[in-house]
Amino acid sequence: MISTNDIRRGFLDYFAAQGHQIVPSAPLVPQNDPTLMFVNAGMVPFKNVFTGLESRPYVTATSSQKCVRAGGKHNDLDNVGYTARHHTFFEMLGNFSFGDYFKERAIVLAWDLLTKQWGIPAERLTATVYHSDDEAHALWTKLLPGHRIIRIPTKDNFWAMGDSGPCGPCSEIFYDHGEHIAGGPPGSPDEDGDRFVEIWNLVFMQYEQEANEITGELPRKSIDTGMGLERVAAVLQGVHDNYDTDTFRALIAASQELTQTKAEGERQASHRVIADHLRSAGFLVADGVLPANEGRGYVLRRIMRRAMRHAHLLGAAEPLMARLVPSLVAEMGGAYPELVRAQPLIEATLHQEETRFRRTLDRGLKLLDEATAGLATGGTMAGETAFRLYDTFGFPYDLTEDALRAQGLAVDRAGFDAAMAEQKRAARAAWKGSGASASADLWFDIAEANGSTEFTGYANDTGTAEVAALVRDGARVEHATAGETVSVIVNQTPFYAESGGQTGDAGTISGDSGLQARVSDTSKQIGRIWVHHAQVQSGTIRVGDTVTLAIDTGRRAAIRANHSATHLLHEALRQRLGSHVAQKGSLVASDRLRFDFSQPVALRPADIAEIEMRVNGQVRGNGPVVTRLMTPDEAIAEGAMALFGEKYGDEVRVVSMGEDAPENGGGTYSLELCGGTHVGALGEIGLFTVIGEGAVASGVRRLEALTGEAARAWLSHRDAVLREAAAALRSTPDEVPARIAALLDERKRLERDLADAKRALATGGGAGAPAGPETIGNIAFVAQTLDGFDAKGLRGAVDEARQRIGSGVVGIVAVNDGRASVVVGVTPDLVGRWNAVDLLRRAVAALGGQGGGGRPDLAQGGGPDGDKATDALAAIRAALSAEPANV
Repeated sequence: MISTNDIRRGFLDYFAAQGHQIVPSAPLVPQNDPTLMFVNAGMVPFKNVFTGLESRPYVTATSSQKCVRAGGKHNDLDNVGYTARHHTFFEMLGNFSFGDYFKERAIVLAWDLLTKQWGIPAERLTATVYHSDDEAHALWTKLLPGHRIIRIPTKDNFWAMGDSGPCGPCSEIFYDHGEHIAGGPPGSPDEDGDRFVEIWNLVFMQYEQEANEITGELPRKSIDTGMGLERVAAVLQGVHDNYDTDTFRALIAASQELTQTKAEGERQASHRVIADHLRSAGFLVADGVLPANEGRGYVLRRIMRRAMRHAHLLGAAEPLMARLVPSLVAEMGGAYPELVRAQPLIEATLHQEETRFRRTLDRGLKLLDEATAGLATGGTMAGETAFRLYDTFGFPYDLTEDALRAQGLAVDRAGFDAAMAEQKRAARAAWKGSGASASADLWFDIAEANGSTEFTGYANDTGTAEVAALVRDGARVEHATAGETVSVIVNQTPFYAESGGQTGDAGTISGDSGLQARVSDTSKQIGRIWVHHAQVQSGTIRVGDTVTLAIDTGRRAAIRANHSATHLLHEALRQRLGSHVAQKGSLVASDRLRFDFSQPVALRPADIAEIEMRVNGQVRGNGPVVTRLMTPDEAIAEGAMALFGEKYGDEVRVVSMGEDAPENGGGTYSLELCGGTHVGALGEIGLFTVIGEGAVASGVRRLEALTGEAARAWLSHRDAVLREAAAALRSTPDEVPARIAALLDERKRLERDLADAKRALATGGGAGAPAGPETIGNIAFVAQTLDGFDAKGLRGAVDEARQRIGSGVVGIVAVNDGRASVVVGVTPDLVGRWNAVDLLRRAVAALGGQGGGGRPDLAQGGGPDGDKATDALAAIRAALSAEPANV
């Protein structure tokens, strides 16, 4: 029997031999169509090639494209497990011509592969054509009898890329599984039966249309074909049911073994759901989608939880899905190496999600049983109960529908929607009540009309998006033109919105007709709307436009490096200073990082050197940075640190990085709750250096640091300054500290000598000193003004003057930078007669000052007006002349 892997390989090799370029499958997240949640057809990655927006170095191609149909308008989720051919994940084999060949060769190539290469009996095949496509009908008459060529007049056989764009008739190839299966050929009253199964669709892109009206023929007619690998595998392996093919048999066998149940009777659907959903979940996680409460992540969570409920129905005592991943990788890892690379992440994500869901599953099912206990077959469960299951127990609506299906019950969807609307109304009121801005209603309206913004920037630097809303001056607008500043809201974006200390991304928005806009910053409104603050440079941006968003990758790389460095810095501080260290705030920008933390005293140079050494040691180790999704309680129980001021929902991203030293017990170096962007490996940080340390509040210190090129440039500048200083000192850089110390010692010696000289001058020991004291009455009075004399030396100068005269009063004023300092001394024999403090206050008042003080024998003060130095001495002289006792 030919295997599914051999069929895939054979298809690609066949078309490669016919000159087609083998193109690897694109990721499941569309890179060029923001209107799609997932790639759902083989032609999606080539859409821009067909429309002429993109050119490639080949004109014919072939691929096996991963596809998911589990959300939006292409949703097969509800039918999976209960039919023979519905899947959430499937592979689409296709061959494509971009203006090279057209109908004839497309039909011949398909026929040759099916009948000659794979040996499918021609009598089992039937073709359909669009009712007016005489050309295709004539080509098929060369290969099939007329009664097995069926004209179809409906849109089923006419394909269009959208209301406008390329379109054309189709030709579908059906396989007849035999008379023992009910059903009739396409176009017959019994066409919905399972006997005739479409295995290949050939699309002839022939026309151009606008607003659903064909306007003419395309200048380059093209071919787009799609054949479901699972369907053709069933044909070639001689089975009617896709779930009986080898890949599904292997996956179902693994689930049978682990659950010790057979895929028979009522358990058959459960095993099939598990096998199908395992493929979807595995490939989605491998392509960067992780469980979440909105967007693509929510679709993944719905798929996972539906499979996990069926594992519960099978009686699986332990989480099952993660244990099935090795079987998936064994079956499909050869064709899709991304499965092999992501296997640990897939297993961890499935195990974690199933562990979480199991905690509420039993309680949710109990509520479900209680709510339906009195309902007869055909009854309807209250929508409010379905909403409670969703809101409290994490049951997606379709999971509740699936659970009730076996009982023949339905759910009141209107009641569910009403309960959901009431919750949104309450959330809006709570948000506004928390002090939100007056524009909160605007952002809620946008969110309710368009949904939340989906952030794709953990894995992508660019992406396409649909413009959901434009806001200017606090009001919604329909368009913005060159020169205008506008807030742009899209359905999905790679731009990070400012949060948790990390600054928002900058970059560009571009589009058709010459649109170019520069995004200067990205912020977040009501917690779920990303707002791109942009200036339109050329062209026009309109609501509904498809645009391309590209972040400034150099800036983002610097931000990532700085953010990861803050995590390493946090742990280094704790290891060096103690566990009391806790983050009190941070700034992660492109040019620097700032980290505030609890610490009562300043860091010593040795502390900073040790912290730098620890961080750079982790950088040199180049360990991986790993992100996982957990509940806050799970993360904290595992040892993760929560960030200051951050609000956490029921699910958080936990970032681990580095390996700790053995003396610290080994294990992960840093483990924190964080929603920001980070480097993939610590070596990307390059270099870490602290450039500043200081206090910002009582008990809170701040470190500022640089990483990468900024750190290198800063250190290089410091080195250049050091070398310049060494040259000025006529020394080497290594000798600079000693040379500066010697110069400082020399300066201190010279300052002492200068002070001694000035004091000698002041006390009569040098040229320019006063000739001697003057006599006022019978009192000797020494009065002197000194310019540039250090006020600290005044007391010593006064003491020396008192000793020299033996008995009397001394008043010396020193003037420095316009201010005056004055000291008054009274010899001990005169203290009862004169008070130095009172004499001082008279002098200080003359200087424009206030106060001053000291002892009766020695007092010091000053004033702002140094020009009044002689007036100050005159005030003392006048007091002495008055001769009152105890002045």
